Amino acid sequence: MSKHIGLNAIEMQYLRLSLGLNTAQVAQITKAEEADVIAWEAGDSQAPELAQKKLLEIDDIIEMQVLNTCDGIEALFKKEPKRQLSFVVYPTQALYVQYNPEFLSSLPFTELYNTAAWRIKKECKLVLEVDISLIPLDVESYKAYREEQGLGESRDNRAKWAATQL
Repeated sequence: MSKHIGLNAIEMQYLRLSLGLNTAQVAQITKAEEADVIAWEAGDSQAPELAQKKLLEIDDIIEMQVLNTCDGIEALFKKEPKRQLSFVVYPTQALYVQYNPEFLSSLPFTELYNTAAWRIKKECKLVLEVDISLIPLDVESYKAYREEQGLGESRDNRAKWAATQL
């Protein structure tokens, strides 16, 4: 038995906005036309249930990342007095694709990854009293850091670089 979602126009609009996406990106994700997305948000037509499910699924993926990351941060700081972290975010889709191929199936746009980082930042501040700074990746600075330190490319090394940017 399928559960009917039935998001109304305003809910569709605010779901899109909460994900940090524009109407063209929603159209791409849902395999619809941008005009269809605009019509859904204007209340001129109902968004197909598959489109609603896809957007809600992405929202759930982000929320799971928030929960898992916050749990990891909480464990990290159980005995650690340090209360500040930095996260790398990606200023362009090209950089996001280059450095995060593993996320492309679940979070196809840099905006979704950065939305997850923003939600993690807010959750950590409110619940854990940990300050997280979102650091946009500067490729030249990052490459220079890796070269100086004799490091290869990895998520951990991007995090180490970001910590130097605080």
